[in-house]
Amino acid sequence: MPRFDVTTIGEGQLRLSVPVGKRLEQITQLDVSVAGTEANVTGLLSRLGWSCGWVSSLPKGPLGRRVAREYSIAGLDVSAVAWRDTGRLATYYVEYAVPPRSTTVIYDRKNSCFATLTVDDIDWDYLLDTRLLHLSGITIALSASMREIQLEAIRRAKAKGVKISFDMNYRSLLWAPEAAAIGVKPVFEAVDVLFLARGDARRMFGFEGTPQEIVEQIAPLTNAQYIVTSLGDEGLIGWDRVQFTHQPAREVGIIDRIGAGDAMVGGVLHGWLQNDFAKGIRYGVLTAALALSQWGEQIVTSSEEVETLLDSTNSDISR
Repeated sequence: MPRFDVTTIGEGQLRLSVPVGKRLEQITQLDVSVAGTEANVTGLLSRLGWSCGWVSSLPKGPLGRRVAREYSIAGLDVSAVAWRDTGRLATYYVEYAVPPRSTTVIYDRKNSCFATLTVDDIDWDYLLDTRLLHLSGITIALSASMREIQLEAIRRAKAKGVKISFDMNYRSLLWAPEAAAIGVKPVFEAVDVLFLARGDARRMFGFEGTPQEIVEQIAPLTNAQYIVTSLGDEGLIGWDRVQFTHQPAREVGIIDRIGAGDAMVGGVLHGWLQNDFAKGIRYGVLTAALALSQWGEQIVTSSEEVETLLDSTNSDISR
């Protein structure tokens, strides 16, 4: 029996943000939190009771320890992190805004400890001792070595019979849509669960139409048994190659949008791990709403709370 339910490989970062109404060029202080798309997903799954492991690289010192400690609190196993005496921690800056301006993100992640990992640095026995390997398009875009690592991870996972989930997570600051469409082609062909948001499907492939039509256009690109497409404020649609499952978005008071997509992925995989993909779509809509209603990218919740809220419409005070 595998040691883990889910493992992943991804970068840990510090998120430095200013509140709505402030501009980065005038800042006098920053809010600091921990971020990392793959660890956001597996951190949530850890809180929901699954055994999850994270492969990454961090610099020795207080900044690296801050990242590792926060994920450890969520229950994520960080024993396979490669600690470096030299190198830097990736960061990114967020300038929150309301219309007519958009929230702005500025990355500072080149030549980080993680981005310079090689295939030989990975503890493959650890990474593949799992039911499911979760990967992201953010990581594959970081560097040539990251692309090599992800493709090798997929090759080894397929050889061992480990299932693979992949969240496209397209980022225009990392690569152009045409390059992304070409770069992920071998990944799409190999994965078992594919997450591709409607906006990414439009930007990368020009797909348009109803949610069901978009999923049907995605289908020939992948051999995945399960395809999940986020529809923004219209909710989530999933397809298991037999039937479609659509779940409307939950009503939510939005506090912080960043990280909601990772929470959605974690929710869907929570259902998939229970062999209930349709319920996973319902979980995904809920966990995305929970992320939107909390500050930061680490959702503080539990399996008991998620089950209670899954069918609840009551937003009164719980006394």
